[in-house]
Parts: sequence; structure tokens; C-alpha cells
Amino acid sequence: MCIRNRSFPRVIHKPSPIHQKKSKSTALAQNAIAHLASKSTSSPTPKMSEKTVSKVTLESNDNVRLQIDRAVAERSMLIKNLMEDLGDDAVADSAIPIPNVNEQVLRKVIEWCEKHKGDPVQSAEEENDNRKKTTEIDEWDQKFMQVDQELLFEIILAANYLDIKALLDVGCKTVANMIKGKSPEEIRKTFNITNDFTAEEEEQIRRENEWAEDR
Repeated sequence: MCIRNRSFPRVIHKPSPIHQKKSKSTALAQNAIAHLASKSTSSPTPKMSEKTVSKVTLESNDNVRLQIDRAVAERSMLIKNLMEDLGDDAVADSAIPIPNVNEQVLRKVIEWCEKHKGDPVQSAEEENDNRKKTTEIDEWDQKFMQVDQELLFEIILAANYLDIKALLDVGCKTVANMIKGKSPEEIRKTFNITNDFTAEEEEQIRRENEWAEDR
């Protein structure tokens, strides 16, 4: 059987907003830890604390403070790990800065976390399997994601930055369902994407990929 070499279409790589945010998340998390740690170590005679924090205060990037249950905050692995690193003293005395997320988006993320705070924690393998099996979304999550596109993508970016995998999964499935069965032209119209290919380039790409469309 002879396999012919196929030329692949020109791909224009555009930086993904999620990747752009993700590349900054480590530095921002480190800055948040340093900010809280500097406050927790400012006392010249620190004492061992027996505090058990049940409430956590988050501060959005527009300086709005929101107090929530610790169990809700710990849906974010970023916040959970930060609290474990700093200890309850620092968390009790200071708000945790969330520099990538504004008040509106943070409130939506908190709303989702409150609904799902009792969900069992899945292993990485289970999460990957669930993502591959289906794009179905629970009824409550479907209604939760019925927002305008700008807010939808802000929620996805916030879930990615805060490391809330289940919320990120719901957001990505929502977008996948929005483009399912649509032609490239319909997808561009749905997301207001400018087509930067000429008619000749598009026709060439279609010809070169006919073998894939017939499968």
C-alpha cells in the first residue's frame, strides 16, 4: 500500500487568551503569596496559632472584597494550596488577592463553587476520561453558562487561572457545544472572528483536506 505525502494547510497561530493568562498565573500566585506572607511575618514576636479559619476573604482586581466559606474557596486548587502554604493566621488576617479576576466574574465563579462545594474530588485520570466521553452538561451548569460571550470566556479564563478544573471543563464543553455541527463560516459569525484567508487559500485548504472530510 502506497501512502502519498500530503501537504497540510497553512496554519496561522494566534496566541490563546487562556495560554496568555496561564503563562502569568505562576508569577501572580507567587506575588499573592509574598503579599500575604509579608503581612503574616511583620510581627517581631510571632506566636503559634490555634485558629481554624472557616471563612476566607477574596479581593478582586477592582478591590472588592468578598467573604466566603473556606470549603467554597478550596474548590480552587490555587487558593487551597496558597492557604496551606501560608497557614490560617495569614489567611484570617488578610484578604487573598485575585489579581486576574474582576468582581463580576469572581462572583460568578463563587456562585458555581458554592453549588459544587460538596462534589467529590476526582482523580486526574477520571477527569480526563469524563472530558473524552461526552460534551453533555448538567442542567444547572447549562443555565449557569447562559451568559454573554464575553462573560463566558472571562469565566473560563478565571477557572483556568484559579485552577478549578471542573468549572474549566464546563466552560470548554459549553464552547464546544456552541460550535458543534457548524461550518467554519458559521463559527466565525458566532464568535465574530475575522477570516484572514483569501478565497484562493480557502479553496486550496478544502482540496488538500478532502480526504479527512470523507472519513
